[in-house]
Amino acid sequence: MSKTTRATQALQQAGVSFTVHTYDYDPNAERIGLQAAEAMGVDPSKVLKTLMVLVDGKPACVVLPSDKEVNLKKLAAALGGKAAQMMKPADAERQTGYHVGGISPFGQKKRVPVLIEQSAFAYGEVFMNGGQRGLQVKLQPKDAAEVLDAKISSLIQE
Repeated sequence: MSKTTRATQALQQAGVSFTVHTYDYDPNAERIGLQAAEAMGVDPSKVLKTLMVLVDGKPACVVLPSDKEVNLKKLAAALGGKAAQMMKPADAERQTGYHVGGISPFGQKKRVPVLIEQSAFAYGEVFMNGGQRGLQVKLQPKDAAEVLDAKISSLIQE
């Protein structure tokens, strides 16, 4: 497995301090983020999953703890939209240039609005996908938000 991806290159170019962590990716896992947390022995709320969505038909990227679900109404409102839906996997792959299970918010082919769930900022460091299945980057959530020019919002299902 290569530890250099478009995501890690984007972080290096931005001067962000991060470490790379690998784990055994399970292609049959029901919830990829939870499987990553378990494989690495990390609290699932510190392993953030990357979801690609459509808000009023426009693509966006949402980053939230792997043990939570996104509230689509809150998501749409956070971007000033009326409706949000999950992007189809094939569309997410085309949009980002990454494979499902390896979609990173960093280094995507096309820049889209990014939202990060505010609860992620309760931790000094979090894990995010590094652009490849079985690859995570550990970094400060404030650094991630800065490099992604992300909006911080309450996005989880209560």
